[in-house]
Amino acid sequence: MSDPVLYAQDGGIVTLTLNRPEMRNPISEPAMVDALVAALERLSADASVRCAILTGAGSTFSSGGDIRRMQDSLEARASHPGETVRYYTAGIQRIPLAFERLDVPVIAAVNGPAIGAGCDLTCMCDIRIAAETARFAESFVKIGIIPGDGGAWLLPRLVGFSKACEMAFTGDPLDAREALACGLVSRVVPDSELLDAARALAARIAANPPQAVRMTKRLMMRGRTMDLAPLLELSASMQALAHTTADHAEAVHAFMEKRPAVFRGS
Repeated sequence: MSDPVLYAQDGGIVTLTLNRPEMRNPISEPAMVDALVAALERLSADASVRCAILTGAGSTFSSGGDIRRMQDSLEARASHPGETVRYYTAGIQRIPLAFERLDVPVIAAVNGPAIGAGCDLTCMCDIRIAAETARFAESFVKIGIIPGDGGAWLLPRLVGFSKACEMAFTGDPLDAREALACGLVSRVVPDSELLDAARALAARIAANPPQAVRMTKRLMMRGRTMDLAPLLELSASMQALAHTTADHAEAVHAFMEKRPAVFRGS
């Protein structure tokens, strides 16, 4: 069987592709969880990576859970709730925690339906670009379960509490234009232009000083849960580090000399 997640690097940009198109790229299966977490850890450890794109193979971004697997485990899940807790904590919940630790910016190029945990996976990324055929559904309630992968934390921070509740309580899908209107995505493009648009945006991010980009992402992530005073203290500390980098000096010299800067990540 092919790799569950494809990892392709072109310069400072990595494209991760969920690679189970015949199953609509479910992310709940153990092999997919392991592969995705490993890919995110690889991104974080590689200083040459400046931005990443996450997309799905085939016509679906991710169907989230594997309903066939759920059907096969109905009796076991009903009889052993403790095992279900361990299944989630040792399984799919590792993915949002891996994203939380990641300093590399990630763009979700949503090429089709993003359903349930697939919708939440897009929320774990920093930026979302949607193809016109993309669909988003926080649809756990439709099969009698709840968002067990962190969606209740992620979604309200992106679309607001009221819209998140509407999505989670009804399970109804949003099309790409509705997702744009509520702020779930930042752009909608024709299907044929999706990856080109994601790569162009990734290139604009990758052109900046990589250490400053990573620190900025970390600050933005921390800012979601910190009060202003401690965030300002953290900002001052990170700024002190940024001022010590060669890339900062290069940016200042290039600006004054009216020439393109060359950033080396140092």
